[in-house]
Amino acid sequence: MDKRIRIILVVLVACFALLFVQLNNLQIRQAPSLDASQYQPTPPGVGKPRYEARGDIVTADGKIMAESGPSRPKDKLGPDRIYPAGSLYTDVTGYYDVVDQNSTGLENEYNQYLVKHQASADSVSGLLTEQSGTDTVATTIDSKLQQIATAAIAPYGAAAVVAIDPSTGAVLAMAGKPTFNPNNLSSHNPKDVSSYYNSLNPSSGSSGLINAATGQTKAPGSTMKVITTAAIFDHMPDLETQVFPQQTSLTIPQTPLPLHNFGGESCGGPLAVILAQSCDTAYAKLGLELGAQNLEKEATAFGFNKVPPLDIPSNEIATPCFPLLDGSTVGIANCPSPSDPSATIGENNQPGIAYSAIGQQNVTESALQNALIAAAIANGGVMMTPHLMSAIVNSQGQVVTTYTPKPYLTATSQDPADSVRDLMLGVAAGGTASGLFPANLHVAAKTGTAESGTTGCSSPWLIATAPAGANDTPKIAVAAVVPSQAGVGCSETGASVAGPIVAKVVGAYLQTTKKKK
Repeated sequence: MDKRIRIILVVLVACFALLFVQLNNLQIRQAPSLDASQYQPTPPGVGKPRYEARGDIVTADGKIMAESGPSRPKDKLGPDRIYPAGSLYTDVTGYYDVVDQNSTGLENEYNQYLVKHQASADSVSGLLTEQSGTDTVATTIDSKLQQIATAAIAPYGAAAVVAIDPSTGAVLAMAGKPTFNPNNLSSHNPKDVSSYYNSLNPSSGSSGLINAATGQTKAPGSTMKVITTAAIFDHMPDLETQVFPQQTSLTIPQTPLPLHNFGGESCGGPLAVILAQSCDTAYAKLGLELGAQNLEKEATAFGFNKVPPLDIPSNEIATPCFPLLDGSTVGIANCPSPSDPSATIGENNQPGIAYSAIGQQNVTESALQNALIAAAIANGGVMMTPHLMSAIVNSQGQVVTTYTPKPYLTATSQDPADSVRDLMLGVAAGGTASGLFPANLHVAAKTGTAESGTTGCSSPWLIATAPAGANDTPKIAVAAVVPSQAGVGCSETGASVAGPIVAKVVGAYLQTTKKKK
C-alpha cells in the first residue's frame, strides 16, 4: 500500500513539474509569437485599433478637433479619422494614419485613452459589469484664439505662434507654418496617403510635417536680452545702475570685426533705455561683463539645453540651445558639439560671449521655448510645465483624470522677474514695440531683430505678456517668430513682422477674458 502511494505521489509531482514548465514555456518563451498570432483573441472589452473608432479630441470650449466617422465595412479598416477643421489644429492633434498605424501629436501621446479599452471601475457595480469604450481628450486650446493665431500667420510661408497661461502652463493656442491637412494622412487609400506624405518633403528640415511651433528653432535675436537682463539681477546687480555710452559699434576682444547696432544706429544710456531701444552694443558689453558662466547659468535656469516637457512626443519638440562653457566635454543632444570651438564660450571665445548675450552665435530656440520664457517672467520667475491636456473623460461622461498644474523650472526669483517685467513695459510703451499695443493693456514685450555676419539675417521675433502693470496678474504670454523668407528680409524688424501677430493674439484674449468677468 505504501509503495502505491509513493508511486502516485511521484506521478503527481511529475505532473505538477510538467505543468510548471509548460506554463513558463507559454508565458515567457512563446509569449511574443502567441501575442502576434492572427488567432490571438481580443481581450474582453478591448477593440482592435485598426478596425475601431477612436475617442474625440476637443478644445477647451468643446469644439471637435479630431473624431471618428462612420465605419467603412467595405475596406475592412473601420471608420475614418476625421479632422473637421482641416489644418487648424494640426500642431496640437497631429494625425492618425489608419493604414500604417502611424500617429503624431496628441493622437500619439494619449493613444491609450483614444483606443477602445476596458474602462476603469469606479464602483461595485462597475466591477461586476464589463465596461469598455473610448475616452475623450479635452485640451487647453481656446478655439477662437487658435483661429486668430492661425489667421495672423497666414500671410507667411513659414511662421509660428504660441500662447500660454503663465499661471498654469496651459497652452491656449499653438499654430505654425508650413503645415498640412491631417485628413489627407488618415485616408484608407495607401497610395493617396503615400503620395500626400511625400509631397510634404519629409526628409527636409523645413517640412510641414515638423511642428513649426515646437520643432523648429531659430536664433532668438534680441529677445535673448530678457535673459541677459535677468542675469544682471541674479548675478551682478551692481550692473543695474551702469550707464552705457552712445555708440554705433563695439570692439570685441579676439576679433577685428566690430559689432554694429541694427541699422547702424547709435544708442546707449541706463538699463531701462538700452532694453527699450534694444541696444546691441550695450548688451554685448553687458554680456562680456557678466561673463560666460553667469550667462550660461541663467540660460540654463530658463530652460536652455533641455527639452521642454510638453505633452506631445518628445521627438516633436526641439531642444533650445545655448553655447556650453569652454572645456565642456559632454554635449547636448541636437545642439552644436563642444568639440567645435565656436560652439563654446569663455576666455577662449570672447566674441561668442558678446553675441550670445544678444541671441546670436549658436543660440537657438523654438516659439514654445520663447513663450515659456515670457511666461516665467510673468509668473514671478516660475516657469510652469506646459501642457495641452486638461482632462480625460470616458464614454459615460465621467472624468478619468485631470491635469494638475505644476512648476517646471524656477528660472529666477520674484524680485528679478518683476524688475525685468517692469523694464519690458518700457519696450511696449516707448521702445522698439511702441504703437503695437493699446496703452490700457499694459503689455510687457521684447522684440527680436538682429544681423549676424556669419549666418545672415536672424528671424524677426516678438514676445509679450499682459496685463503686466504693477497691480496686474498676467493672463497670457505669447511668442511669435517669422523666419527670413521671400518678403521678409534683413531690414524687417520684430515689431513690424512678428509684432502684429502677437498684438492680435494678446488683444483678442484679453478682450475675451474681460467679457467673461
